[in-house]
Amino acid sequence: MDTADVRLLLEAVASGTVEPHDALTRITAGPLGDGNGWTDLGYARVDTHRGLRTGDAEVVYAAGKTPAQTVGIVAELRRASGAGHPTLVTRADTATVAALLARWPGELTTSGIPARDPGSAPAPGSTPDPGSTSATRLATVAIGPLPPERGQVVVVSAGTSDAPVAAEAALTARASGAGVKTIMDVGVAGLHRILAVRDILAAADCLIVIAGMEGALPSVVGGLVGTPVIAVPTSIGYGASFGGLAALLGMLNSCAPGVVVCNIDNGFGAGIFAARITRRTRRATARPTVADSGQEPGGERTTVDG
Repeated sequence: MDTADVRLLLEAVASGTVEPHDALTRITAGPLGDGNGWTDLGYARVDTHRGLRTGDAEVVYAAGKTPAQTVGIVAELRRASGAGHPTLVTRADTATVAALLARWPGELTTSGIPARDPGSAPAPGSTPDPGSTSATRLATVAIGPLPPERGQVVVVSAGTSDAPVAAEAALTARASGAGVKTIMDVGVAGLHRILAVRDILAAADCLIVIAGMEGALPSVVGGLVGTPVIAVPTSIGYGASFGGLAALLGMLNSCAPGVVVCNIDNGFGAGIFAARITRRTRRATARPTVADSGQEPGGERTTVDG
């Protein structure tokens, strides 16, 4: 459930198809009548109102959960939100992906693990990785239809080895309603590669820039364009990279303005943040100004909250 559902209820009251008393009953029972906003499954208290509060439904972090637990949480989220909204699962292993496929065949968009049923779709940013085995890879999975695209997030990775984090960020942003474009392997060892796509970076609403090693790419991008940059350090690198700590510290010490930093390998966090920036940007540009409305200052006008 999200703000769109509440809007539909209010519009139904305004049109007379739902009585105010009935709407009040549904809201006081919990918006749309699903109780206190969470469901106790015994092993998880599922937040069914997060979409209403934040615009983004609860996401299932599959690491540390059994496949059956993940499927149970996803089923409850889909019951609460309806099948028309995607439910996102991150860090899912092959057993969990198989369980999700078995429960919702043909409804999955996946990244990270190439094996999928013929009816599922490849995720934005997914790239084949023949050098890794499915047993050692984790996937991001969206169950249900992806929403219409609004705005543009560009995910930029320094190297092909950063692809799993890039894919997590890309699918997260896409499932959250943003349009997504992915640019791979444009690290600082060959600066001509990032310079060649500068126009794409400048045209985006938000950039997610992912790098391991010394983590220099976000600073370079932040100095090339005025687009907001979300930097994501990865754990890719040799010994002194300390599992991504060197990249993290480098990004935190960026001298380029307009760069914010997520945790190591946290493509999910970057994807959510980028989608929210894009959503707010598009909402602001959809609101007409006084000049657009033809009204004098202080006159009545209608704002469009897209």
